[in-house]
Amino acid sequence: MNWLDAINWDANGLVPVIAQEHSSGRVLMFAWMNREALMMTSQTKQAVYWSRSRNKLWRKGEESGHVQHVHEIRLDCDEDVILIEVEQVGGIACHTGRHNCFFKKLDQDQWLVDQPVIKNPDDIYHKETHSHE
Repeated sequence: MNWLDAINWDANGLVPVIAQEHSSGRVLMFAWMNREALMMTSQTKQAVYWSRSRNKLWRKGEESGHVQHVHEIRLDCDEDVILIEVEQVGGIACHTGRHNCFFKKLDQDQWLVDQPVIKNPDDIYHKETHSHE
């Protein structure tokens, strides 16, 4: 059996993926992969995701240069979530220019931004609109 067949893909042929920083254990981001994206990630050791909004493969860092070098790929107990341990090049995983995508913390019923922008997204992407997927 192909190792990809062990995964419980959703109705759209996707699986949720959590990217975790190898060195710190911090969760960097959440995204989706289809079979091709996961196969490419495994073969190239660089994260490739599936963009639901653009309906195409999304090679992490293809525009920003902030690629993710994959150390390990893990499958959860229900075989329906992937965890990848990565080295985040440039220290920026989020399209907002922050270290990770989870920079809003619930504080007294309000979302508080508690992480600084490391690099202005306009300087990263050289365009007016941004989308991380």
